[in-house]
Amino acid sequence: MPDERPYRRDVPVHAAPPEHTPSPPPQQGEPDGGVPADARWWADLRQQVVYRAKRLNTGHMIEADQRYGQRDALGPHGVMLFFVSEAPAQPHGYQLHTAYRLWLASPESQHLPRLLVDLTEVVADSITRAGAVGRRWHPVGPQGSMVNGGDMTLPSSAVYVGVGVTTLDSDQGRWQQLARTLRHPDDRRRSVFDLKGQCYVLLTDGTALHVDRDPHAPIGVDGVRCTKPLDPDRITYYNPHEHLTDQGDPITRDTWAQLTRLHRTLAGHLLTGHPA
Repeated sequence: MPDERPYRRDVPVHAAPPEHTPSPPPQQGEPDGGVPADARWWADLRQQVVYRAKRLNTGHMIEADQRYGQRDALGPHGVMLFFVSEAPAQPHGYQLHTAYRLWLASPESQHLPRLLVDLTEVVADSITRAGAVGRRWHPVGPQGSMVNGGDMTLPSSAVYVGVGVTTLDSDQGRWQQLARTLRHPDDRRRSVFDLKGQCYVLLTDGTALHVDRDPHAPIGVDGVRCTKPLDPDRITYYNPHEHLTDQGDPITRDTWAQLTRLHRTLAGHLLTGHPA
């Protein structure tokens, strides 16, 4: 049975940047093609995050399929954390690090907005508890880690730049239904590699992006909707996704709202040095 507990369901919240955002490393020379260096830095980061999110969502789905029906079966949702560290040898002077948290299948892990509400409460409690004993909590640990995969060890210079969600639910159906269908004798022609997945991401510059990972998408269709440019050289006078976090069905809007609260809790703590 799905988790039917009530949860805080407020109106959607715009993904505004926190008070302090990471600064791109200083670039030498004039703006490239008239585009400021920081605009190129953020655009490149968005593209890197899209690639990481798609790859993680694919791995999430394959692992969930392999463990389906077992005692350690995976739930359909996960959370991704994004950090950057200085890397002068890289084209834009940074290295992207991604850590993630996946849950075992359970009634509590089926409802994405509820899961995000619970996680935000855990994060806030971890910040408070650590502060009470003179420690500074970090989501990657070593104490009270909220992740269980990915880049579990970060450089000392790593800075938080965003949070995201990987989910196996899509417009094809919910994961549990799809997984059962794959094992039905009448559906042997379809495999897990034919299924779609989704990702929601918020970055500290105010970017919100949604990834619709579709293995059968036509060439040139990347399934990415973003509130800010992915290509800094492409002049756009109108962005239909400018208010992305207010769009979609009620569950989608709830997901954005609860992800925004988690993002603000993490950013408020990790970027300002004060408990959120």
